[in-house]
Amino acid sequence: MPVDAPLYPVNLILRGRRCLVVGGGEVALRKVEGLLAAEAVVHVIASVVSPAVKALPVTVEERDYQPGDVQGYWLVVSATDDPAANRAVFDDGEAAGVWVNSADDPANCSVTLPAVSRRGPVVVAVSTGGHSPALSAWLRRRMDEELGPEYEVLVKLLSDAREAVRAAGRSTEDLDWQNALDSGMLELIKAGQVEQARERLQACLSSS
Repeated sequence: MPVDAPLYPVNLILRGRRCLVVGGGEVALRKVEGLLAAEAVVHVIASVVSPAVKALPVTVEERDYQPGDVQGYWLVVSATDDPAANRAVFDDGEAAGVWVNSADDPANCSVTLPAVSRRGPVVVAVSTGGHSPALSAWLRRRMDEELGPEYEVLVKLLSDAREAVRAAGRSTEDLDWQNALDSGMLELIKAGQVEQARERLQACLSSS
């Protein structure tokens, strides 16, 4: 993939889907952990697999990557320090129609993996299109500092209100959610005034 290619951001639903990680070291460990956080079914192929990777709920084959190994997977991550191996995995993925990410090797990627900050169902992803993974990680740490536990409460209030509107047979698209979010709800939640935040949300939605 050209490093200047425009990107189309997307969140993949990987629960129960088979994903392959090629590599068994520290980088592979981080990639496996990310896939497991999405509840993917992960298989690892590498000539040497670290004890830390083996300790995770994955299946492992300790051998070199072989042509065709990408078949049957939804997503493949190549986490090796060998550009030739990364290229072989990428070429196999292109031929098989399988998305491939090569860690720190954007030329051999059909998909890039952003730095991710999670707070419950709130996910903030940061990408530089492969130009600077260090900047992505730095921005993610800033997001980690910003996304406190109050955001989990906020998204729960908004989700409950949205479901109530839908249950009443009304469209959620016509309501002024942005005005509600700008109304000071988050500050109320930070102050421990959750019910007041709920009331303010209802007042904003009722007036829209």
